[in-house]
Amino acid sequence: MTLAIRVLIGLVGGFLLGLALAGGSSPVATMTIAILTPVGTVFVNLIRMTVVPLVASMLVASVGALTAPGGLGRTGVRALLMSMGLLAAAAIGSALIAVPVLARIQIDQAAALALRGSTTAASQGAIVPSGAPTLTQWFVDLVPQNVVKAAADGAMLPVIVFAVMIGLALTRVSEPKREAALRVVDAFADAMQRLVAWILALAPIGVFALAVPLASRLGLSAAAAVVAYVALVVALTVAAVAILLYPIGILAGPMAPTAFAAYCAPSQAIAFASRSSLAALPAMVESAEGAGLPPGASRVVLPLTLSVFHFGTAVAQTVGVVFLARLFGVTLTPAQLVSVVVTVVLVSFAVPGVPGGSIMAMLPVLAAANVPIEGVGILLAVDTIPDMFRTTANVTGSMTLAAVLRRRA
Repeated sequence: MTLAIRVLIGLVGGFLLGLALAGGSSPVATMTIAILTPVGTVFVNLIRMTVVPLVASMLVASVGALTAPGGLGRTGVRALLMSMGLLAAAAIGSALIAVPVLARIQIDQAAALALRGSTTAASQGAIVPSGAPTLTQWFVDLVPQNVVKAAADGAMLPVIVFAVMIGLALTRVSEPKREAALRVVDAFADAMQRLVAWILALAPIGVFALAVPLASRLGLSAAAAVVAYVALVVALTVAAVAILLYPIGILAGPMAPTAFAAYCAPSQAIAFASRSSLAALPAMVESAEGAGLPPGASRVVLPLTLSVFHFGTAVAQTVGVVFLARLFGVTLTPAQLVSVVVTVVLVSFAVPGVPGGSIMAMLPVLAAANVPIEGVGILLAVDTIPDMFRTTANVTGSMTLAAVLRRRA
């Protein structure tokens, strides 16, 4: 039995038990929730403790490798700029659509406030929604006086900016020292990904423990909201690929519509079925070379963009944070939505290469919006279907970049 199925069983079992306990005041119901709540908190804390070292190390490694002189040169810079532009467009579009759509979901606000209060009280250092800072203060806070204190306070966006700056600074270091530093950072990032994989093995238990209190407080509205989230994130992922990636590949490639569709189709099929971008890489290279792309595009740009350009993540994380804000009764201000978009763009470059990695990397995005992170377990439990579409979008994004950059590679 795969991990995804076990996690889904944990979610369904937790919802069913929570619904059975909903509205009950018996000693058994109270004791059950009292026992499971700290278990869910421990699972969330295990995820939380990996966020800063994982995201920081992967960003330093990714940015340092992407901008290293003697690597891709101008092609790499163009790829980076195009990636950031596409990620920003996907995140902004997803936010503009997700906010009004998810606002129509009916959730008992009294229950949502109780849920938010209980999860916050049960977790030490949990993120408590507070008043939004002014735009000037938000900009000033991007550069912290103490990056360690910023990380300890849960201010992930300044940490992310710091990690990106370190990665860029490595481009000015002599090549032997840069390579040595990147090897150390890469090794640390690999170790953190292994730790994340171990934590994910506990996801069925953690998700079950998180789902029971959630369902007991919100009832059937929680299940309906989760279904709406899955449908919305899938629809927006497909729309983003159709509206952004296909026109760019066809017009800037340039390739005929049927040729571009045939160029992407083999790797898309593998990515959708396997939920693994790396599994689709051989098919991507074969399709790229069959379409006449030079080796610089097929054998250099494709592996690199596949590692750091996660187009589908921009959609999934944006919709995820808006959904959790709605579920926990948190109102997102325009300044917080700006923080979400900026953080999504930067965090997407540091998504760990493990199943559910995009959801695991959502914590900095939730922190940027002051949304409680306890709902991550719910998103992780229902991530199988969104992950299939997200992985397909990631592969399509890499194929699009390779097609656009082929004349410059």
